[in-house]
Amino acid sequence: MSFSFKFLKTSHDSKARLGEITTAHGSFQTPVFMPVGTHATVKAIRPDQLLDELQAPIILGNTYHLYIRPGHELIRKLGGLHQFMKWPRPILTDSGGFQVFSLAKLRKVKPDGVEFRSHLDGSPHFLSPRLAIEIQEALGSDIMMVLDECLAYPSTEEEARKSMELTLRWAQKSFEARKTDAALFAIVQGGMFKNLREECIQNLLQTPFDGYAVGGLSVGEPMEIAYDLAGFCAEKLPENKPRYLMGVGLPEDIVECVDRGIDMFDCVIPTRNARNGMLFTSEGFIYVRNAEYKEDPRPVEEGCTCYTCKNFSRAYLRHLSHSREILSAILNSIHNLHYYLNLLVDIRRSISEGRFSTFKRDFFAKRSS
Repeated sequence: MSFSFKFLKTSHDSKARLGEITTAHGSFQTPVFMPVGTHATVKAIRPDQLLDELQAPIILGNTYHLYIRPGHELIRKLGGLHQFMKWPRPILTDSGGFQVFSLAKLRKVKPDGVEFRSHLDGSPHFLSPRLAIEIQEALGSDIMMVLDECLAYPSTEEEARKSMELTLRWAQKSFEARKTDAALFAIVQGGMFKNLREECIQNLLQTPFDGYAVGGLSVGEPMEIAYDLAGFCAEKLPENKPRYLMGVGLPEDIVECVDRGIDMFDCVIPTRNARNGMLFTSEGFIYVRNAEYKEDPRPVEEGCTCYTCKNFSRAYLRHLSHSREILSAILNSIHNLHYYLNLLVDIRRSISEGRFSTFKRDFFAKRSS
């Protein structure tokens, strides 16, 4: 198998870890943030910008959306997802479970999979653990995810147990369905109940998965609960396997969860919020559409080296946003992805140099100022 994880270092004063993942399409260090490429593209960003200027080490592809359109067999025929979207570095694909979860009125969960209707044309589909793996193998993913059930918040312990046990059965079926040497990560579920999360982990450890994800968080619960559960799960997961927190989140969430031993993150926030005019800085965020920036000649953040900040003012970005120009989404997305990816560079450096706790303290001090 071309996949491996090398554990490099733990912060001496926290649970933050430094590691390295190797895949058939290259290696990258963790902790890492993965930009989301829902439809075989990170929205408003060219692949060469993502590759050369932003230096994204890995991206995420969306199994559900690519299955619905243009279809995994077409992508397989055209050389796989890497060739299709001209992305030479690693790709992680989700299983489609979360997207099906979001189609609450269009789906029905069954013991052997999920029956749902396409959000595009209402056509019927059935996603099983085996099909989820078949789709991801057709895409040519470097890291695949098992099919799981993501539970809504709040839920009862009885509901969470039923969902967790279904996820365990699907994880085993996903493992048995794998035919290629792509890595396969299991997903820890169990709602907001630590006893169920621990039981799920102990069962998953009976099968040699290549990594483990913590799912079912950031679904409406207070983030303090999410942090606590992420840390709890990280402590129970093996040290020699990567730990991925799915769909989280804001910069503060990433720093808090790195501190608790999480290695991998993804979220649509940097690009989605960019399209709505929310831009991230070391002191928090600015909503560039606000009137206060109408005549502001400053860049989004002084000292930022991204293309947007080196060339354009807040006033110009506000003008583009109000004019609904396509360039608004492009420039804002460049800045936000630059901020996120460089935040992770700084986090990795601080762990390597043994000063993560100092980094975390300074990070939050700037934001509170």
